[in-house]
Amino acid sequence: MRALQIIEAGYRGTLEEQDDTIIWLTHAMKGIDADISVLLCGNAVNYILVDQAPPMLQFGNWVQTQATDIEGDLVKLIDKDVEVYVVKEDLKSRGLINRKNIGGIKLIDRNQLPSLLEKYEQLWHW
Repeated sequence: MRALQIIEAGYRGTLEEQDDTIIWLTHAMKGIDADISVLLCGNAVNYILVDQAPPMLQFGNWVQTQATDIEGDLVKLIDKDVEVYVVKEDLKSRGLINRKNIGGIKLIDRNQLPSLLEKYEQLWHW
């Protein structure tokens, strides 16, 4: 089975869980040799930017000390030969097209999406 994880809702649960649940799930699935790729669109295109440091969550004197590292998690996925696609128009519309980003991503034009989607047996949209 060949599956594409389409992540559109960026930063969902990342303060509470210290990671993006779907990026984590993709790591786990790749760990059992799943043929899986990731497509970042919408607000999730922010994930490819380098040097992001989210503020630490704090309640009274308690401070969350394990910050989210989505950038690092994506780099590890790419190192595991997971293809990570990013919709170019979503980067442009957010003013991020020329910002420094992680290496190994594949920019894709929105009009190329149908061809990309046809390559997968299953599409999981988050």
